[in-house]
Amino acid sequence: MSDQHASTREVVYDIAAFYQFVPIDDCDDWAPQLKQQMIDRDVLGTILLAHEGINGTISGTPEGVAEILEIVRAHEGLEDMKHKTSHAPGHVFNRAKVKVKPTLINLGPEVDPNRRVGTYVPPAEWNQVISDPEVVLIDTRNDYEVHAGTFEGAIDPKIKRFRDLPEFVESNLDPSKHKKVAMFCTGGIRCEKSTAWMLEQGFEEVYHLEGGILSYLEQVPKEQSKWRGDCYVFDERVGVDHELRPSDEAKFCPGCGHALTTKLRCAPEYVAGERCPRCPALGEDD
Repeated sequence: MSDQHASTREVVYDIAAFYQFVPIDDCDDWAPQLKQQMIDRDVLGTILLAHEGINGTISGTPEGVAEILEIVRAHEGLEDMKHKTSHAPGHVFNRAKVKVKPTLINLGPEVDPNRRVGTYVPPAEWNQVISDPEVVLIDTRNDYEVHAGTFEGAIDPKIKRFRDLPEFVESNLDPSKHKKVAMFCTGGIRCEKSTAWMLEQGFEEVYHLEGGILSYLEQVPKEQSKWRGDCYVFDERVGVDHELRPSDEAKFCPGCGHALTTKLRCAPEYVAGERCPRCPALGEDD
């Protein structure tokens, strides 16, 4: 009995992140079925469905996560969907959610990654691309994500929402001057939209880190890495280090010590590295 309990305690849960832009016509019918299939396997997390595709991050036992991924890939158009896997000692989500949305991620209704996107750069070739002095390297993530960590030499647009990125580009970049632009995000999905939009604005060479930061950290040895800091993730881990292990450094506010949830980081009172809305100085103390 004790051996069985020890074995149970040693189970490492898988965390799978995935997305694919592909037309999905049965979102409303599929969503409740997929949610029940997650519940049946004790797989937690959030999956978004839209007419333009799917985006999700889930956690569970390796067997449970593998079964959900198999179910998703059995859907028409998703047979070749890729995913990225990291690990944790237990669940990193509190419940199973499958939501139907008008769009997976909003950057304007005219942006369609199913038509064209920027040039994919495998993680093994990313260092070479961003070392080119002619390349403008842009972090497409929100400011609180950038604060946790980013690539050497990357520009921080200091945006609170992804849909504010076009305003930054229009104010700071010029297609006639900035011939080469490289963009990156956590898992790749934001760059599908941002690089598609950049091409529509007339930028000639637009590059996209394939699989995002998570794939880079997984594939590029730390001693060769141009990544600095932790990678912010939208689950209970808050941040992961270069080995994709949960990082305590990204979790807590240096001002009051409270856990920095995404909601707190998005609040107007939040100042990265200094304070959050729960700091006593802001009038809210427990």
